[in-house]
Amino acid sequence: MTFDGRLFSGITVLAAVAESGSFVRAADALGLSASGVSRAVSRLEKRVGVRLLDRTTRSQTLTDEGRRLYEAVFPHLTGIEEAASATSGAANVVQGRLRVNVDPFFSRTVLASRLPGFLERFPDVEVELIMRDDVGDMVADGFDMAVRFGPPPTETLICRKLLDTRILTVASPDYVARYGMPVSPHEVVDHQRILFYNPVTAKPFEWEFHRGKEIVRIPAQGRLLVSDVGTMLGACIAGAGMAQVMSIGVQKLMDDCLLTSVLPDWTEEKFPLYALFPSRRHPAAKVRAFIEFCIESLGEGI
Repeated sequence: MTFDGRLFSGITVLAAVAESGSFVRAADALGLSASGVSRAVSRLEKRVGVRLLDRTTRSQTLTDEGRRLYEAVFPHLTGIEEAASATSGAANVVQGRLRVNVDPFFSRTVLASRLPGFLERFPDVEVELIMRDDVGDMVADGFDMAVRFGPPPTETLICRKLLDTRILTVASPDYVARYGMPVSPHEVVDHQRILFYNPVTAKPFEWEFHRGKEIVRIPAQGRLLVSDVGTMLGACIAGAGMAQVMSIGVQKLMDDCLLTSVLPDWTEEKFPLYALFPSRRHPAAKVRAFIEFCIESLGEGI
């Protein structure tokens, strides 16, 4: 079998540029000079006959043709790396850079206070937690994995469910004292509500109340719409209105009597939390370690 080492080398360099976003960072990762990286990409472009990168003075981004090539070869590059790691015994060593696309609420309420323990346990790992409102293009953005709430956004990603969290309706004790407590979901329409922005639909999340097989849907109407959970919780504590939140991460606010449950018999709606991966290959040791860390954090009274 013939093997074109120059073609493979050029694709490897292109992948490094795509993941890092610049010739300089790619050069650092590959142990080359920036000019050497630029020449390698130019040779690859000449070989395939199309432009693969849009170049500016500050960054380099993939063209449509470059993106298609990168997405086609990425699983194969990952497979080669994993095969080499397995051969050397490094497949079970937790090391290297771990880049995670993580839900902001999960990061703030669950992971943040526990990260020192993970870094202490695995001193050879560098962790990049990038908080985003959606998954985006994990391959193009260079993510090893994502941790996101809600149904998986695409069938091309590999998914592992970490948990189902209940949806709670909450209000501050001051709000309840001033405006009363609804006794049925239909009475909620008469109350002030804090709505949460859904980045997928560009509209507020609809309100639902679940009890057994009963589901009551309430139109998303309210004077306050936010896109940050911290802001929503702060406004709710201050008495701006009722809010629907995931039970994960808010138990302490309820234990401290900053928030109280509204219609506690209607809290059977569930929302899933998934770990997502761009490759069907067996995940690297650093990814497996981070998943276990997330599961441990979820089990610590959250």
